[in-house]
Amino acid sequence: MSLVEVRKIVCITEEIFHDGGPRPAKTPRKGAIGAFVKNPYAGGYVQDITPMMEALKPLGLDLTRRLVAALGGDPKAIEAYGKGALIGAGGELEHGALWHVPGGYSMREILGNAKAIVPSATKVGGPGARIDIPLHHINAAYVRSHFDAIEFGAPDGPRNDEIAFILAMSTGGRVHARVGGLQVHEIKGEDGLR
Repeated sequence: MSLVEVRKIVCITEEIFHDGGPRPAKTPRKGAIGAFVKNPYAGGYVQDITPMMEALKPLGLDLTRRLVAALGGDPKAIEAYGKGALIGAGGELEHGALWHVPGGYSMREILGNAKAIVPSATKVGGPGARIDIPLHHINAAYVRSHFDAIEFGAPDGPRNDEIAFILAMSTGGRVHARVGGLQVHEIKGEDGLR
């Protein structure tokens, strides 16, 4: 039996036309996708949970491809990313850490080996719980215009024995970013920071 049993996948997208100011030349889009997966470790402490990390790699690639498609289909258009996990109450916070490698590296692979660390959030909650998934630039974490988040959740999950493994992406920064800092055209792409 597979360690990854998906009950459902939820995808949300937004197009931001303005945030009270002028319409931008380019309309940014952002989205999040999450798979509600049975948690094989729910209900009690299990010392070695790492086998699920390897098992989650195909799901990471699938969710990445689905979210890129939902945001227009061009991996080169993605400028920001993030990931997270929402663990049902029968699990523990550490179960969300299983997503760090398969979630992050899947996005890097599909997006062309992005340089920046993938920001992450993890939380334990019941059905209807919501989580803010942080976003920042895929190649330079210090690009302030791309500091953002997108909320994710579903009314019927995560169930007590589930984990929602979530990815988030954006095709641009905040629609009216204007507080300075490193600009996209100034990215050196050497260390994932600047």
